[in-house]
Amino acid sequence: MPEVLFQVDLNKPMEDQVTPGHNRWHPDIPATVSVNPGAVFRMECKDWTDGQIVNNDDPSDIRDVNLNRIHVLSGPVWVNGAKPGDLLVVDILDIGAIQGSEWGFNGIFAQENGGGFLTEHYPKAAKSIWDFHGIYASSRHIPGVKFAGIIHPGLIGTAPSPQLLDKWNKRESVVIANAPVKSAAYANLPNPDSAILGRLKGAEFDRIAKEAARTVPPRENGGNCDIKNLSKGTRIYFPVFTDGAKLSVGDLHFSQGDGEISFCGGIEMAGWIDLHVDLIKGGMAKYKITENPVFKPGPVDPHYSEFLVFEGISVHESTGEQYYLDAHLAYRRACLNAIEYLKTTMGYTGEQAYMLLSTAPVEGRISGIVDVPNACCTLWLPTSIFDRDILPK
Repeated sequence: MPEVLFQVDLNKPMEDQVTPGHNRWHPDIPATVSVNPGAVFRMECKDWTDGQIVNNDDPSDIRDVNLNRIHVLSGPVWVNGAKPGDLLVVDILDIGAIQGSEWGFNGIFAQENGGGFLTEHYPKAAKSIWDFHGIYASSRHIPGVKFAGIIHPGLIGTAPSPQLLDKWNKRESVVIANAPVKSAAYANLPNPDSAILGRLKGAEFDRIAKEAARTVPPRENGGNCDIKNLSKGTRIYFPVFTDGAKLSVGDLHFSQGDGEISFCGGIEMAGWIDLHVDLIKGGMAKYKITENPVFKPGPVDPHYSEFLVFEGISVHESTGEQYYLDAHLAYRRACLNAIEYLKTTMGYTGEQAYMLLSTAPVEGRISGIVDVPNACCTLWLPTSIFDRDILPK
C-alpha cells in the first residue's frame, strides 16, 4: 500500500482533522504535504458534504444540508519543482471505499436549498442509500436494480494563480448580475460562511475566506468536473498556475450517470485514492494545454453492451417553446422521457427514477448539434442493470 499522506477520521469534521483540508480554491491555502515528481501516495477523503448525510431512511439531512461546507477536499499537495507553465501529470492508480464505510448516498436537494437539474419537476428532498458489494452497488430505496460502479473522484484540481482567481470571481459576478431570476443560484460567489482553509487562522483566514472561490463548478484548474470515466488507470494533465501546483482531491463517487443530474449526484462516498504525480516542464506552452486539463481515461469500465436510448430535443417540456440548439434543454428532455418510462415499466416514483439516472452508469450524448433549430441529446440506459426485462412488448 502506498504511504498515506492525508488521513481522515470519518467521525470528525474536516476542520478538526489532524491535518485539515479545505473547501475553497485560493493560491494562499497552505499545502499539507510535499512530494517529489515520481511519488506514489494515498489520499483519504471524506464525502463531499463532510459527513452531513447518514445511513438511514430519513431525507431530512438532504433537505437541511449546509451547502456552504461543500466540497471538503484532501490536500493541497505541493509538488516540488512545479512552476507556472508546467503540466502536472497525475495518474489515478487505485481508488476504493474506506474499510467500515462501504456505503454511499444519492439525493435530490430541496428547491429552496439548491435544487438541481429537474427541480421544477421534483422540488422536494429525497435520499437513496447504496450498499457496496465488491464492484456492485444496490439500494434498498430503489429496488430491482444492481450495477457495477466506476469509482472516480468527482473533484480533482490544482490551485489557481491570483490572476486566475480574480478572473473567476469577476466573470461569475457578471453571471449573477445578469441572471433573469435573481433568487436562483446562477453562480456561487466567495462566501466566508463555513469556509475551511486548512490551518489558517485569524486575519489571514478572514482575508482568504472573502476572496476564495467556491468549488461548485469545473474551471481551468479542473475542479468539480464529475467525469464518470476518470477511474483507475486514468492519466490527467493539469495546467500549473502556482508554485508547487497544490493538487487537491475529493468528492469521490462509487458510480455516476453522465451529467450527475440530481446534483447530489453520483453515489457519494468516503474513500481513498492512490495517485502518482510527475511534471512536464514548460508543458502548457509546448502542448497548448493552457485553459483546461486534458484527460486520458483508464481501461476500467463496466461492459454494458445493450441499451435503451431516450431522445430529447430543445423544445421546452411545459411551454412548448422552441429553443435554438440548446443541448442543456435537450438532455433534460431525454432524462424526463427516461424517468416517465421507468415509472411505467419499473413502478418507480419519479424521484426514484431521477436518482437512478444520476447514479447508474448511463451514458449521455450530444447526438446532434447542427440541425437547426433542434439540438438532439440522448440518454443511454443499460438494460442489464435491472432484474427484469424493461423493453416494450
